[in-house]
Amino acid sequence: MARMGSFSSDLKKLQKQLEKAAQEGDAFVKSCAKELAARLLRKVKKRTPVGEYDKPVSFKTKDGKEVSFTPKTGKKGGTLRRGWTVGEIQKEGDTYMVEVINPTEYASYVEFGHRTANHKGWVKGQFMMTISEQELQSIAPQVLEAKVTKFLRECMK
Repeated sequence: MARMGSFSSDLKKLQKQLEKAAQEGDAFVKSCAKELAARLLRKVKKRTPVGEYDKPVSFKTKDGKEVSFTPKTGKKGGTLRRGWTVGEIQKEGDTYMVEVINPTEYASYVEFGHRTANHKGWVKGQFMMTISEQELQSIAPQVLEAKVTKFLRECMK
């Protein structure tokens, strides 16, 4: 009977550990969502192009002279890249959602492409969010598996 007592106390200990894990479960899922969103944000920012305004300009004049200069506009690029942010984590039913957004008005044009100003050409999209999201989906299972393993180890101590 002494062995049964040990078994019973081990089960009670396991029950307490599982209750603790259940209580911390919501916070754990939110931390997973935050990490995935941060990884997506890092990837999309890295992939977002930055405007270059001081590019060298060269052309030929009417008399055939080659002219080259670099205009000094004083403009700095990076507005689109700096615009990326992560929204709040929201729970709808059993699903947790977090948005990675860019409120810059031309973000969708850079992402998906657009017509030129004279409507005779097409500027290809950069697909910085689309490609980053696909990359994240491929690595998400490994990231989440590592977090779950660490979480369970902490709970079972």
